[in-house]
Amino acid sequence: SRFASELELTGEVQTKAIELLKEATKKGLTSGRGPTGVAAAAVYIASVLSGERRTQRDVAEVARVTEVTVRNRYKELCVKLGLDVEL
Repeated sequence: SRFASELELTGEVQTKAIELLKEATKKGLTSGRGPTGVAAAAVYIASVLSGERRTQRDVAEVARVTEVTVRNRYKELCVKLGLDVEL
């Protein structure tokens, strides 16, 4: 994905982000949400889980969304997907 490339993240992070997005879509977490914000949050979570953490600000800038959007979608994904990822 463009986000992962611009953030210089590995393929492992991209793969994890895609898995998170598929799971989120399956559970209906993407409806009524801007796809860019959800994708940005998935990239953020994947970067943390893979040990290649980027800041929410960095992810938000690359995705052209606000940090608040990344944070809100991040919280939703963590709760609904049962993830334990610290901010």
